[in-house]
Amino acid sequence: MNTLTLNEEILTAYGRYLRTNEKSPYTIDKYIRDAEAFRSFASGRPLTKELAVDYKRYLIESGKYADSSINSMLASLRGLFKYLGRDDCNVARLRTQEMPYCPENKSLTMEEYRRLLNAAEGNQRLQMMLKVLAGTGIRVSELKYFTVEAIRKKERRTSIRVSCKRKSREIIIPDGLREELSAYIRKRRIKEGVIFRTRSGRPVDRSNFWRQMKRLCKKAGVGEDKVFPHNIRKLFARMFYESSHDIAQLACLLGHSSVNTTMIYVRRTEREVRARVDRMMREILRKIGERGERDPEKAGKAGGGRKPGQRQNKKSTTLSV
Repeated sequence: MNTLTLNEEILTAYGRYLRTNEKSPYTIDKYIRDAEAFRSFASGRPLTKELAVDYKRYLIESGKYADSSINSMLASLRGLFKYLGRDDCNVARLRTQEMPYCPENKSLTMEEYRRLLNAAEGNQRLQMMLKVLAGTGIRVSELKYFTVEAIRKKERRTSIRVSCKRKSREIIIPDGLREELSAYIRKRRIKEGVIFRTRSGRPVDRSNFWRQMKRLCKKAGVGEDKVFPHNIRKLFARMFYESSHDIAQLACLLGHSSVNTTMIYVRRTEREVRARVDRMMREILRKIGERGERDPEKAGKAGGGRKPGQRQNKKSTTLSV
């Protein structure tokens, strides 16, 4: 029987394996973090299916995690077990049903985005990044593909090729945004290479951007739960879908392999869904009422029609001349 016990050496080797397989830095960080949490729970116990089941039960009973978070952590462990050749330790994910709406405190509105944009007035780089994310729907990790050379292309309609999760796609740059980027490059005197860099010259990454956004919360009057980089990508998705109702095209723009993923991005808030359902029910009840008024039998009763078997009295009519 395999009595493998997780240790720091194994997780270090696992990290190298993930990098060799070209996983993104964010994915590697998450997989290692989840593996470390599992190792901490194991406390030296050998890796077995029973240990994995106990860990899943702990995650559920702790009350600290949403079902989606638990499934995400179990998915991370499946990657670790595969690397170790221990697929026998995999446990089933929790069966969940997607909510029909997006939680109100997680949905960033266009008005809130405008407030963030205005709050960033004194930070030109941050403000420009906010415009790029909302105008193209890219991930923060894809900002590094926005270079001086790409923006200065001679073609009137500019597009940029980005690569993420082993897929590459063309990002359309609206003309107005390209002009703003060109003006930003000139003003900042950026001669070549990546446009959005840190003071050390490295491309801005997810953590850099998130820290800057968090500072805007109080100034903009926007809840912290709504202010995270991916929410601007979702705002782009909702605005595009409301304008076009083309979910397939949107999936292509976002780089999603499945339209099901894109559908999650365009979910409305509970308040919006409830308002739509209320409107629909009012319309149904109105139509039922109209149909009842057109029903001959009901109309007859309303007009005092005779009962079955009752003879109608004929009255003579005298015309006055």
